[in-house]
Amino acid sequence: MKGWLVVNSFVKWDKFSEIYELLLEAGRSEGVDLEMKSSSDIFCSVQSGFDGMELPDFVIFWDKDILLARRLEQAGLRLFNSSESIEVCDDKGQTAIALRQKGIRTPLTFLSPKAYPSFGCTDLTFLDKAEEALGYPMVIKENRGSFGKQVHLVHDRRKAEELIGSFKEHPFIMQEYIEESGGRDVRINVVGGKVVASMYRYNDNDFRSNITNGGSMKKYDADPEQAKIAVMACEAIGLDFAGVDVLFGKDGPIICEVNSNPHFKTTLECTGINMAEHIMAHILEVIAK
Repeated sequence: MKGWLVVNSFVKWDKFSEIYELLLEAGRSEGVDLEMKSSSDIFCSVQSGFDGMELPDFVIFWDKDILLARRLEQAGLRLFNSSESIEVCDDKGQTAIALRQKGIRTPLTFLSPKAYPSFGCTDLTFLDKAEEALGYPMVIKENRGSFGKQVHLVHDRRKAEELIGSFKEHPFIMQEYIEESGGRDVRINVVGGKVVASMYRYNDNDFRSNITNGGSMKKYDADPEQAKIAVMACEAIGLDFAGVDVLFGKDGPIICEVNSNPHFKTTLECTGINMAEHIMAHILEVIAK
C-alpha cells in the first residue's frame, strides 16, 4: 500500500520534522510505502491536475493548505483529515459554530463582524455588547493561530480596543474566561473516535498552558466526561484524529480548541504513547473496509 504524507513547503522547524519522522516510521512499521511530499513536490496547474504522477492509496494531509487538499480530494484521493475538517479547525470561528451545532459545551463566544482592509473595525458597538456579556478579563483570539501565540487575556476596554485595532481586517473571537481553568487544561488525543492518550498541561506564570509557551505537562487519565466531550468534538467536525484541548469548568469539562494537526511529540514524551502508530492503524482499518 502506498501513501503520501503531504507537508508545507516553507515550514522548516524541528518541531514539525519530528512529527513527520514519527509518521513515516509508523508507516514503515506497518509495511506501508509512505512518502513525504511537500506542496512544492506536487505543484501543478489546476488544468493538468496531478496527471503523470503515481497517485497513492491515501494521503495524510499535515498542512492547512485547503485548496491543495480539495484538489487532491477531487482527484479521488482519501485524505486523513479531510479538507473540510481541517478548514473548520483552522478557523476558531468555524470551530465554535460547528461545536455549537452539536450542543457541545464551549466558552461563551462572540465572533467579530466582517472587516475590510481599507477600514478595519471602525465601529466598536459590537465590543459594547461582548463586554456586557463577558465582562473582564475576556479572552480575545485571532481566528487563525497555533501554540497559543495569537491568544490574549484582556483586562480592560483600553487593551481590548488596542488589540482589536492591531488585527485590522483579520477576524477574531471574544470568549468568556474560564477562571477555574486558568493556566491549566487537558490535551486529549483522539484517533478513530477513541481516546488514545491524554496529558495534563499547566503553567503557573501564564493563563495559557501550551508547552511551547513555557507550560509543563504530566501524564493524566481523562475522566469519562472529558473523554466523551473530546470524542464528540472530533465527530462534530468530522476528524479522523485530533488533539483536543479541554478546560476545567465549574459545571463540567469545556472544549477550548480542536487541533487537526496536533503536535503529539510532547504527548509521546509525557505518556510514552505514540499517536502516529494509532493514526496509521486507523488508516489501514478504514482503507481495508
